[in-house]
Amino acid sequence: MEQRFESLRGYSRLPRGRENRGRALTDEQIIAAVLGLVAIQPSWAGHVAAVIARLKPVGGPTDAFGAAPDLTAAMCYLLRDEASRQKLVAVRLSVAEAGTNSNGIAVITFDEAGERKRVSFVRDEAVSLLQPGAAADAFDPDQRNAPASRELVLNRRFFDRLAQRVDQARKHPLPPTGDGAEYDKEDAENARRERLGARPSSHFLNIGVDNQVTWPRTEMRVKFDRYHLVMMPKTKENVPSVHIELTANKLTMEEAMTVINRFLSVMTWCDDQYAIAEGGWGGGPVPVAVAKRNLAFTTAYQWLFDRDIPSSEDARRALALYREARNAEQNYMISYAVLGYYKIIEIHHPSWKVATKWIADNLPPILTDPHDQHGIDKFLEACGEEKPEIYIYAACRSAVAHASPNRKSDPDDTVELRRLHNAADVMRRLARRFISIELGVSDNPFPLAGEADEQAL
Repeated sequence: MEQRFESLRGYSRLPRGRENRGRALTDEQIIAAVLGLVAIQPSWAGHVAAVIARLKPVGGPTDAFGAAPDLTAAMCYLLRDEASRQKLVAVRLSVAEAGTNSNGIAVITFDEAGERKRVSFVRDEAVSLLQPGAAADAFDPDQRNAPASRELVLNRRFFDRLAQRVDQARKHPLPPTGDGAEYDKEDAENARRERLGARPSSHFLNIGVDNQVTWPRTEMRVKFDRYHLVMMPKTKENVPSVHIELTANKLTMEEAMTVINRFLSVMTWCDDQYAIAEGGWGGGPVPVAVAKRNLAFTTAYQWLFDRDIPSSEDARRALALYREARNAEQNYMISYAVLGYYKIIEIHHPSWKVATKWIADNLPPILTDPHDQHGIDKFLEACGEEKPEIYIYAACRSAVAHASPNRKSDPDDTVELRRLHNAADVMRRLARRFISIELGVSDNPFPLAGEADEQAL
């Protein structure tokens, strides 16, 4: 229960802070604690209570529970009104998926005028069910989208006992029991948030970093230029990470990522070691450690692979360059990926005129491929008035290979990195087309009939 209460306090469903230990709970807070019992995992109590508390009655508010607009108000009415409790049969609560992508359902069953009735409560996305006069009896709360579900059932005796305890506690208030040790963890977390500059209105960007630069052993807030960043150390479960608060630093997500890249670039220069910004996310009010990457890994029960080293030197070199470029693209070194894919084309087309002509001739099937249009619109938008083959050569290949004042490419700039990622996606398809068509290298893991004869030769 202690963990459930901690979760409820974290979601502001119960009073927070040691100074509020002696404050009497409101009816709404008592009901929130009851709703927290629906969660299977104690740590989910706050979230589950927040979801279920807002459920609304099918067919609109009913006089049976004081015209309650939602489930919390209806259960508070049961807590206060003895007459309504005398009619109560049961309250059924579940956080199961009642409709598609819509979790949470509640049913209050009661007897009235010799007839058994029920009021169902659903999420506010079910607009048609919430309209006044909607056919409440036609709605079947047992027909849920979830194939299996759990629910908490509370009967009349539960609410009678709860109402009695609440009444006694309010008539004869007692000082809180214990020494308040349950707030120690909360106090420590509040102190941590203050130390890291986290506020309720904060929005942190959390980015993992693969690095060998010198890193602090404990989490700490640091100043870089006019910005404040939070650094978290490597642990058994997490990678080293950098975090920046968007609101306080007045940054967009893209601008914040650029600041982090600038920070890592300066650290790389000072330590002469690598520092690679990896993936992450943003939006939370506190900085969150970034878990180690655990990418999906393809396995096969029957692993089939029967290939030899290509006999052609050009094919061997092209595959080596392709692996190097693909690794660079996957590991956040996108400039090298762009250069690597272009170098594959240069194996047979070394001059820029010949290479751009080959790109112009082979790009249309890629741009019009109905099975893979990912990133094509953004690529054409980036080309603008420039021919795509010239854009690939000048704005991509030459820009990353040379520090030209006319074609600047800043690998710390998030907008530039996004542009290069998009270009690399198209250039990778060009490289694969070159290897498969011009060099005749199949991408089958084992040779087909005709290829087997060629491989034998």
